Amino acid sequence: MTVALVVLNWNGKEILERFLPEMLQYSKEATIYVIDNNSSDDSIDLLATKFPDIKRIINKENLGYAGGYNAGLKNIKEDLICLINNDIRVTKNWLPPIINFFKNNSNTGIVQPHILDEKEPSLFEYAGAAGGYIDRFGYPFCRGRIFDQIEQDEGQYNENQNIFWASGACLFIRNTLFQELDGFDEDFFMHQEEIDLCWRANNIGSEVFCVGDSKVYHLGGTSLPESPLKVFYNYRNSTYMLLKNVPAFQLPFILCCRLLLDGVAGVRFLLKGELRNCLSILKAHVYMYYNFFKMLGKRSNKKPKNTYFKLNSIVFQYFILKNSKFFNLRFSKS
Repeated sequence: MTVALVVLNWNGKEILERFLPEMLQYSKEATIYVIDNNSSDDSIDLLATKFPDIKRIINKENLGYAGGYNAGLKNIKEDLICLINNDIRVTKNWLPPIINFFKNNSNTGIVQPHILDEKEPSLFEYAGAAGGYIDRFGYPFCRGRIFDQIEQDEGQYNENQNIFWASGACLFIRNTLFQELDGFDEDFFMHQEEIDLCWRANNIGSEVFCVGDSKVYHLGGTSLPESPLKVFYNYRNSTYMLLKNVPAFQLPFILCCRLLLDGVAGVRFLLKGELRNCLSILKAHVYMYYNFFKMLGKRSNKKPKNTYFKLNSIVFQYFILKNSKFFNLRFSKS
């Protein structure tokens, strides 16, 4: 099984210089590529001079996460592709457990390792932790992270686990599956496009797993720090996912509930004095309405699974029941 590690980069010269050496040192099983999204810094020169063994793919414009990978991966033929952020620090022997898992589990199409915090290594990292799920209304959460509550890694999630979505910070996918799914939805641009990809994989019966014997460390916040723009992408893209993937008979109820919950989040931002974040949610809804029929038109002809959600409402469990750790959640019987 051939493996490609594919780093998407935009103006990340200093990040590449910091994290590529260990990626080269500890990833001998793979060929490493950098897809550059039209950087205006010296990223390309750095790769040519300091990392000549890394293959380079140059996009002529910044296509975002989704478009950048879709364009660049057309040139990559390895059996297994790892989409890995430029701010991920890999560890010794991180690849063999994942490669072996794919070899021994033919129905698994997507895998992620444990993702820990580069700044506080004892903690899971926000973007994926030990594997992700969504609730009935499309809100994501993880083993090891619920909203902003991050758990320590105490070995509690070390077992390999079937999950719903894998983090785009470090996501392994069979090349054939990526092509079958037509890659990422470029209308997302960035944020939650990996959840949509995994949702579509689940809908065709391809399993998603987290492999606990593999660990990486994520710096985080280098592509888009916390900001009203990030709020916009997260809320808009969540509604896009629902329109595309929720079973048709459930969609009116789910979408109405989700918009109401988003409204509550907007009021919460307003009460905290975060007017721009509140306006970002309103903007996200405007975009959803504008693209409503376009997103509906992307629904698969295959019937979506009704069992996409792990529990009914993570919002209720976290804010009302005060369940801040994954093991304390009350899961749906379905």
